[in-house]
Amino acid sequence: MTYSYVYHLNRLAGTIVNSVPQLDEAGAANKWAGTKDLKTVGALNALYASRNSGLNQGLDLQGILNAFAGTTGLGPNEAASRIVS
Repeated sequence: MTYSYVYHLNRLAGTIVNSVPQLDEAGAANKWAGTKDLKTVGALNALYASRNSGLNQGLDLQGILNAFAGTTGLGPNEAASRIVS
């Protein structure tokens, strides 16, 4: 079964209950990133910058998910599925 990147953002945020994501994509991204009220891509870029000495490349959704996954060129769903934490 292939899960969407929204499912995986909830997985990373710890907000899966009975296999059901509890937050929308922005909510899950903000929870995982420890940010508040940012759009999905903004929250993910902020988390990436905090983990990489302030390096924020302003990546799009596909790019930032691939950066977290340590991959390139994968679609959002596949890249998100490879992110460990």
